[in-house]
Amino acid sequence: MSLRPFHLAFPVHDLAAARSFYGGVLACPEGRSSDHWIDFDLFGHQIVAHLDAAAKPVTAASAVDGHDVPVPHFGVVLTMSDWEALAARVEAAGIPFGIAPHVRFQGQVGEQATMFFRDPSGNALEFKAFADDALLFAR
Repeated sequence: MSLRPFHLAFPVHDLAAARSFYGGVLACPEGRSSDHWIDFDLFGHQIVAHLDAAAKPVTAASAVDGHDVPVPHFGVVLTMSDWEALAARVEAAGIPFGIAPHVRFQGQVGEQATMFFRDPSGNALEFKAFADDALLFAR
C-alpha cells in the first residue's frame, strides 16, 4: 500500500508572514491561494494556512523524555539528511527552537532525531527522523 498525503488546515494571523515562513524558510512550494488561505506542499503533504487575525497559539505541553513538548503540534518524519538540512535552514533563518535539534530515546526502541519550533502565528511544528524508518511504530 502506498502512503497517501495528509491534509491539515490551521490558523495563521498573517498570510504574508506564513508565506515567508512556509514558502521561504521551510521551502514549501506554494499551491492555490486566495485572500484568506494558502496551500503549501510540506514534503508531499498538503497544509493550508487559513487567515484568522484573532488566532492565538496554544501553549499546553506534555512531558516527553525530559522536555516539555508543545501540544498540539504537527510536522513530518523526514530522512536523516533532509532533517539535518532543515535544522540548518531553520537555524540560519534565526528561528528560535522550542526544543533544539537532538536525538531522544537514545539507545532505545524509537530512537529519533527531533526538533521543535513555531511558525510566526505560534503554531508548533516538530520534524523528526529515524536512523531506521522501520522503527517508526516499534514498541
